This record gives sequence, C-alpha cells and structure tokens, in this order.
Amino acid sequence: MAAYWSVEKGEVILCDSVDICIAVATEKGLMTPIIKNADQKTISAISSEVKELAAKARAGKLMPHEFQGGTFSISNLGMFPVDKFCAIINPPQACILAVGRGNKVVEPAIGADGIEKPSIVNKLNLTLSADHRVFEGKVGGAFLSALQSNFSDIKRLLL
Repeated sequence: MAAYWSVEKGEVILCDSVDICIAVATEKGLMTPIIKNADQKTISAISSEVKELAAKARAGKLMPHEFQGGTFSISNLGMFPVDKFCAIINPPQACILAVGRGNKVVEPAIGADGIEKPSIVNKLNLTLSADHRVFEGKVGGAFLSALQSNFSDIKRLLL
C-alpha cells in the first residue's frame, strides 16, 4: 500500500519505506505527522511516537520533515464519537484508512465447553479510501482482510 500515482510520469511509483501519516486536528487545521518506517517499529514505539508528534502538532512545533511526505494516512474520528466515515485521500498518497468509534456488540462465540453462547465484543468500522489508478479494489480488500485478521488475534500485533 506504500505507493502513489505520479502525475508527471503517468505511472505508479512504489515507495521504499512505510511512512504512516496520522491525522491530527489543530487550531490551525489538519496536520499529518509521519511515523517513519512504521513497519520496522513495535506497537508501543509507534504509540509513543504518535503521542509525541500529536502534541508537537497541537503546539505548532512540528518541523517540515515531521509532516511532509508519508506513504499512507490514518484518520481516527472515533473519539468524537463517529461510528464510521469516509476519509479523503491526502495527495500524492494513494490510500487513507478511516477509523471509527469502537462499540460493544453481542455476537455468538464458542465457549470452552464447545457450546455457542452470546458474547460481548468490541467492534469498530474501518473504511479504506484508495486511488484506483494505484490499487484495484481486490488489493484494498486483501489489505482490509489482513488488518482484520491482525485485530482478531491481538497477539499477532504484539510480536
């Protein structure tokens, strides 16, 4: 998913790194600080970096290299509370993931005794907006499926 459409070249450009932009609302408007090489960091390292960069963004202290570029964006409106939304792609990036509020829902689950019983689980809505010049819907679907698999087995994210 780390690619973009080059208007000048009329082709897809693949990026060498996974640099994730996190949308942060500030008094001066939306800022998108970047978690560089996110694929090489732990969840706790990413969390710490997001908190630090978001604070700097709100204080107006981000340096240009901390918010210019990026290969993919994430926008979270769940805290407002918004259940689901469609985010607008941040050019020249080709994708943005919209994250809605987590809600408790009742779903059937197989208990330790092998019997299906009602269970309360947290669910949230994710919406992927993608530039179809860069990615077919099938690629976006595979990405969301892999993301769902990781969230359904949280231990996978912690490794």
